[in-house]
Amino acid sequence: MERQYRWQVQPRFFVILSILVGLIFGVWGVVRLIAHVTAPRPPELPRGGRTVFPEYRLFGYSGYPDAASLGRLGTGDIDERMAEIEKSGQDFLRGRKLMPVMELIAVTVHPTPGSDGMYRTRVKDEIIESWLATARKHQAMLLLNIQPGRAKFLDEVKHFERWLREPEVGLALDPEWAVGPDQVPGKVFGRTSGPELDEVARYVAGLVAEHDLPEKVLLYHQLHVDIVAEEDKLATHPGVVLVKSIDGIGTPKAKTSTWQRIVDRTPEHVHVGFKLFFEEDARHGPLMTPDEVMALRPEPEYILYE
Repeated sequence: MERQYRWQVQPRFFVILSILVGLIFGVWGVVRLIAHVTAPRPPELPRGGRTVFPEYRLFGYSGYPDAASLGRLGTGDIDERMAEIEKSGQDFLRGRKLMPVMELIAVTVHPTPGSDGMYRTRVKDEIIESWLATARKHQAMLLLNIQPGRAKFLDEVKHFERWLREPEVGLALDPEWAVGPDQVPGKVFGRTSGPELDEVARYVAGLVAEHDLPEKVLLYHQLHVDIVAEEDKLATHPGVVLVKSIDGIGTPKAKTSTWQRIVDRTPEHVHVGFKLFFEEDARHGPLMTPDEVMALRPEPEYILYE
């Protein structure tokens, strides 16, 4: 009788145990499902996705609030300027999606040294906050343009780290205004180098990785071939999209010639953009048309108007 009793008890035990195990795994599965559904999605680019190219073509204006001399984006109502960008950008898409760009001159060079002797002034946080709100309203990218004077690019970039943690914010470096310790901006052409740009790119890549950000644009402007030395030492970095804006002023023929000279010396992993000037270019003849711009080879992936 005792042996029979044991055989009767053991099956019941295993049935109960199986039920308990099933309940535990069932509850765990529900918990995992809820966690998956409610987990925050990684931040994306303003118009979706985590990578810039080849899905998007960047198109925008540059400027500073209420400063017509610094670009069209700083004149009139900023929402009207964004509507212009949205409309005019359609002429350059060629099968891509539009990514509107606001290039805010966040560090402005000037001919006087200032209190720290750096010949530059940084924009107030309130202005960046306002322009970032506008960028978000219009699903646009905000690039902080840096004219460093005697300061180092990396020092200026680090000053804006708070804003670079935002998925909409990238950088536009302007080496024409990067001068040496004994030079004055405007009296000489500034310059930079591949190693200096690479230092900034490594820093930005670190921010992207740390904060799980979408790809971040690191743009640098180039007016003529001598402005960037040792460009081959600018390497690729995960999460950083390198873009060069070719900025020559003049007739369509002169601008195209400048484009070709600079493009021929550009590393293959650097995307290229093209800049047009509403006033300066117009003094030399009609502005290049969208068809003329998009006939450049390779096709510009960023088109900027000032």
